[in-house]
Amino acid sequence: MTQVTVLGAGGWGTALAILLHGNGYQVRLWEYFQDRAEELKENRLNKIFLPGIDIPRDILITHRQKDALEGSDLAVFALPSHLMRKLAAGVASLMKPGSLSVNVAKGLERETLKRMSQVLEEELSAGTPIVTLSGPSHAEEVSRGIPTAVVAASRSENHNRRVQTAFMSPNFRVYTNDDLVGVELAGSLKNIIAIAVGICDGLGYGDNTKGALITRGLAEISRLGQALGARQETFAGLSGMGDLITTCASRHSRNRYVGEQIGRGRSLQEVLDSMEMVAEGVNTTDSGWALARRTGVEMPITEQVYGVLFERKDPRKAVNDLMTRGPKSEITAKE
Repeated sequence: MTQVTVLGAGGWGTALAILLHGNGYQVRLWEYFQDRAEELKENRLNKIFLPGIDIPRDILITHRQKDALEGSDLAVFALPSHLMRKLAAGVASLMKPGSLSVNVAKGLERETLKRMSQVLEEELSAGTPIVTLSGPSHAEEVSRGIPTAVVAASRSENHNRRVQTAFMSPNFRVYTNDDLVGVELAGSLKNIIAIAVGICDGLGYGDNTKGALITRGLAEISRLGQALGARQETFAGLSGMGDLITTCASRHSRNRYVGEQIGRGRSLQEVLDSMEMVAEGVNTTDSGWALARRTGVEMPITEQVYGVLFERKDPRKAVNDLMTRGPKSEITAKE
């Protein structure tokens, strides 16, 4: 591969474009809004989503999808999950036959409850190789060269290794994993737990509460994942426990921030209206709750977060309902 395209010039897309450029690739960065694309080209700064980080001059920035994708060997889909299907459908005919597609969104399609690789499979040309890149990887830190480790996941080891080779750098380590279902579900569902942790931070609870939520949160998303065909050990890895800890503890976490603001008394709509970036965990809470009901898997934390976000449940009442559930065994508990 020599030429790569990043579709989406948000913080993560911009950070990955810079990373791939540093790895020696010819990089094209596509931005949806024409005026923003022109601003990025002129200033070489993503002031809204990645302030303070220079975009190299030889990264081509464009609003035209054809210009972005023509002859490209690899396309990185770096848009929020609710935009993924429309984007994939729009660019399918523009992509080079045999080119590799990499999903970096962490979410589920709200209407269908499908993972992003499933959405791409449905919209791109038949046989298009699709790999998901996921793990504890805040754009703010990756763009500054802070050591980071992630996972490239698909059912093909060959495709995984191609992505591993493209993205690997001295400060960005890429592992491979053939459990695509587990990696995508872990990366998506952990955002629900991050909202729960944020709510408790906003309420003024402490580290004991956070440790309990992270641990029991991992248990319930692992249960759902296994019910949907994932392997349990995936949830103990980078895309599971690693990303969960990072998202629940970091000042960069948009999902933790949403929960914290709600815990402090603001409404969900008020919080979302004040944000430039997308908090994937809000839609994923709805999707995760629906998946749990469909599969019959008990997810008590997800249920309570759903109640707070979409049923106006009082956050303190949600925490109390979690704490006063019937006694369980930690290891053998089914709920």
